[in-house]
Amino acid sequence: MKLALCNEVIRELSFAAQCKFASQLGYEGIEIAPFTLFDEAHQFNSAHAQLSRQQASDAGLSISSLHWLLVKPDGLSLVSQDQTVRQKTQDWLKQLIEYAHTAGASALVHGSPKQRSPEGDQTIEDCIGRVQEMLAAIEPFAKQAGVTYCLEPLSPVETPVINTVAQASAVVDGINSPHIRTMLDTSAASYSESLPLDVVFEKYFISGHIGHVQVNDHNRKGPGQGDTDLLPLFQKMKALNYQGWVAVEPFIYEPNGPSCAAYSAGYVKGLMRAVA
Repeated sequence: MKLALCNEVIRELSFAAQCKFASQLGYEGIEIAPFTLFDEAHQFNSAHAQLSRQQASDAGLSISSLHWLLVKPDGLSLVSQDQTVRQKTQDWLKQLIEYAHTAGASALVHGSPKQRSPEGDQTIEDCIGRVQEMLAAIEPFAKQAGVTYCLEPLSPVETPVINTVAQASAVVDGINSPHIRTMLDTSAASYSESLPLDVVFEKYFISGHIGHVQVNDHNRKGPGQGDTDLLPLFQKMKALNYQGWVAVEPFIYEPNGPSCAAYSAGYVKGLMRAVA
């Protein structure tokens, strides 16, 4: 297991400063939310990716992954009934995949609840079909780039479209590619899953579906800042020799972003030591 910090937690800092701070806290990687690093979409290009990779490396980090992929630019949607919007979204996802490859990231995590939720009288089934269609369209690019594109199950509080790892696994099974997988976010799973986190992880990691893990609490704060017991999950990840990234992704930063990042690092590193 390798520990990463989702960079939006300390987005007020420059990216170089984010990397330095995360490294000082003991993180090994940084997971990029693209919207924190550009004003205009064309700025998020290969030259930017090379610079980000160098800045991370200078701090002793790797860029682990990308997430929150469709927050910017405006007007994107996987499920829009407007073909022009869907094509614009597909083109942006290709750009992100190329960025990830150039930056040395191994995964992209697709959450973005608003951009997968129904429009008007659109059905959930139609949305799921369009999500699968989009993933199939970008699969060749993920394969060529050598990255894993993970469809993230989100809580029903955020979207009615794809809430459980089982539902996400069914979607990616329709594409049948090792480059299109799903992942486990512990906060979202605590709202959506009927089974304990470690049981869900075991089932879908063994089946080859889970390619990434994000940790946070049911209350959407950092890991350890609430009642979600993550020890059984870490015990299971250790037992199954999970060697991927574990990214800290709180949504509520208490008492502030840097302090939340520091507390989370200490808590998760403690879990890792406990199962070593």
